[in-house]
Amino acid sequence: MKFILILASIIYLSLSNIYCLAKEVKQDESILKVGLIVPLSGKYQEIGKSVLNSIRLALSKINDEQIEIFPKDNYSNPEKTLFAAKQLEKEGIQIVIGPIFHQNLIYLEEVQNLTFLSLSNKTKIIPRNVITMGVNANSQINAIVNFIKKENLNKTIVLIPKSNFEDELRNALVKSKYEFMNIYSYDVEPIKLTSQIKQITAYNERTKKLEKIIEFVEKGIEILEKEEELENLKKKYTLGEVDLDSVVINERELKNLKKKYTLGEINFDSVVIANFGENLKSVTNSFSFSDVTAQDVKFITLNQWFDETLLKESSTNQIYFPSINLTNYSKFRETYFKSYNKYPPQISILSYDILGLIYYIKKVQGDNLVKNIFNKKMSYIGEIGEFSFEDKIVTYKLDIYQVFDNQFLKIN
Repeated sequence: MKFILILASIIYLSLSNIYCLAKEVKQDESILKVGLIVPLSGKYQEIGKSVLNSIRLALSKINDEQIEIFPKDNYSNPEKTLFAAKQLEKEGIQIVIGPIFHQNLIYLEEVQNLTFLSLSNKTKIIPRNVITMGVNANSQINAIVNFIKKENLNKTIVLIPKSNFEDELRNALVKSKYEFMNIYSYDVEPIKLTSQIKQITAYNERTKKLEKIIEFVEKGIEILEKEEELENLKKKYTLGEVDLDSVVINERELKNLKKKYTLGEINFDSVVIANFGENLKSVTNSFSFSDVTAQDVKFITLNQWFDETLLKESSTNQIYFPSINLTNYSKFRETYFKSYNKYPPQISILSYDILGLIYYIKKVQGDNLVKNIFNKKMSYIGEIGEFSFEDKIVTYKLDIYQVFDNQFLKIN
């Protein structure tokens, strides 16, 4: 009898332990574990820390204790990124936010049990288990093409700088299936750039036309009363697009002509400049030097993240660009500032949205997180705006903004 009681006790204790263990596993499985791989030390530590801070803000907003973040420092190094990924894999994590930079993705295919949501905006040469969540060239070009069509522009040229981003941009242009008038690769070196812009805008030809018209007007004033000589003069100075019959031959007209630098129209109605910051301003300034302004063509560029220096540059006045929602972006920046007493880098808002996306999919669509996010074409709305996935590529629905009257004006 004593033996039976002892055996029953052992069985009971064993079952209790198994039950307790099962309960712990079940509780563990209910927790949403998300890895984070960013540079928390070294050259890019400020960007990495801002991403971590943004995720903390997202956690605070979600307010659910069933989420755990596992941050790892990759020092923005490919080998250390792989090491961090393997550590996360051992901890049973399946989905990771990061890395930030494209160059740190190269070894991640070795960690097949993890899916990475990188903050990079590049979509070429990406491992199969990586989705780049940045505002990519495809999304930007799609928004630009839609704007061009809406504005009834049909003579658009594109200027792409000679850089390691050129292939990415050209691939996006091809995917858009839109027939641009011409696509130029240009040299960012100032002297070469100015020379190229002069060629594109036919600056020398337009300058010569102006010189000939000034000469025509000067001679026309001298022989104004001699109708026959004036007709012969018109025949001599017939100049393509310039209608000499419309030229008023008087002193006022001559003064107006001498204020100009060129004469005659250019052969395109819009130009897409695929650049940013000071390099963008160098191009718009080169157009100004070539006597082509926003009154002559529509200038369009890529996502500028609302760079306020554009408001102070006369050559970028009235320029258009695709971007995320300005109102949401501004709110996020202010929320971040209140928490950390400084403004975040632009990409921080991406990590804020990514965590929200992961949480939403987990709660609404079930446990098979990766399959539910990336193998279906679905649209989501976050702080950055509307976005969707198809074939593991994210596409953002971007708004068009214009630099106008010292502000960023949303174009409906």
